[in-house]
Amino acid sequence: MSERKILILTNRVPYPLNDGGNLAMNAMIEGYQSSGWKVYLLSMNTSKHRVSDDVLSTLYKNIYGFEWMDINNDVKPIKILKNYLFSKVAEHVERFYDTQFEQKIVEILDDFQPDVIQIESIFLSTYLPAIKQHSDAVKVLRVHNIEYHIWHGLASKSGNRFRRKYLFNLTKRLKRFEKDAWKKYDLVLPITEKDAFHIKRVEKTVDLIVAPFSIKIDQLPARSYNEQWVGYHLGAMDWIPNREGMRWFLKDVWPKIHNMLPKFEFYFAGRNMPAEFEGLNRDGVHCLGEVANAAEFLADKKILIVPITSAGGIRVKILEAMAAGKVVITTPEGIKGLDARVGDHYLLARKPEEFVKAVKWCLMHKGEAEQMAEKARELVINKYEYRKVIQNVIAELEALLKLRGH
Repeated sequence: MSERKILILTNRVPYPLNDGGNLAMNAMIEGYQSSGWKVYLLSMNTSKHRVSDDVLSTLYKNIYGFEWMDINNDVKPIKILKNYLFSKVAEHVERFYDTQFEQKIVEILDDFQPDVIQIESIFLSTYLPAIKQHSDAVKVLRVHNIEYHIWHGLASKSGNRFRRKYLFNLTKRLKRFEKDAWKKYDLVLPITEKDAFHIKRVEKTVDLIVAPFSIKIDQLPARSYNEQWVGYHLGAMDWIPNREGMRWFLKDVWPKIHNMLPKFEFYFAGRNMPAEFEGLNRDGVHCLGEVANAAEFLADKKILIVPITSAGGIRVKILEAMAAGKVVITTPEGIKGLDARVGDHYLLARKPEEFVKAVKWCLMHKGEAEQMAEKARELVINKYEYRKVIQNVIAELEALLKLRGH
């Protein structure tokens, strides 16, 4: 059998490796490459997540090929209004379609002739017609989130009547688009069991296997044993669930924690920090903005707090924290998709009072909290190690390729 070739399409450059989406994409790229596949990566270098040319030239030197194309995907109110009034397609979908990017895909298909094409965003499904026209490769969709679940959650919690109406309309459009897209792929790779169950329930013809986010355990920073029993949160603040979750936590949850535990401190960081948070340093809260080294930021902190209230997919930062021996406090949405048991691997909190109770328990039962953290670390090592995940995916792909005579 000749060396397998895969073209991976991403809706942003998987860099820097400090947020869940980038880490998840990078894990797949490296997994295929380390398994002996020729990997060609084509990425949109979007205005929202732009990476400078000097940095781009240093990335992915160890794979077969890496190209990128600058794409302007800025959110423009006039375009949103026109889309809402005159289009049936979700504005999020239109924002990622570019004729030049489509032409680049076609050029690579003709030259590289991959066995497999893996698309890392549902929004890139608009390129499927051109892809199918120019290639008989196995088409794979990686499902990081079920998008319409996220937007339905945000719509439900919106207090603004007009924004709520728009978000519910967007949810309907995204649901229609996603359901139609899933069945057009040869294989769908949801990141979580719950997302897989939902997709199968909605579209029974879809061939799928779960490919959870994976971690290179041997490449994680060494565990720190000089941790302070303080809280922390680390996440990209241009992702709406992170931003709104932190807004709710600081407004409704933190005052209760600070009142009950005035010496307890909380640190949070992330790229694209909103102005309302930037430089915040009062009542035990410390906002550090974007940090240069995520590993250094979390090394001396013990308790990860993830207060998101609307999301899908899997919380990469939770997996990393568990692997590093941290104690995790999160919501049902935060832990969604992770095969962890409340009380054994993490503490669950829905309401402000439950966050207070969880933090207080950690501080008063440090020995038991340490045991919980160790169980969580073992879970990650046993289930989310990257070699196990990529081996399962490749075995499924080889079976599909064999059916096609490849």
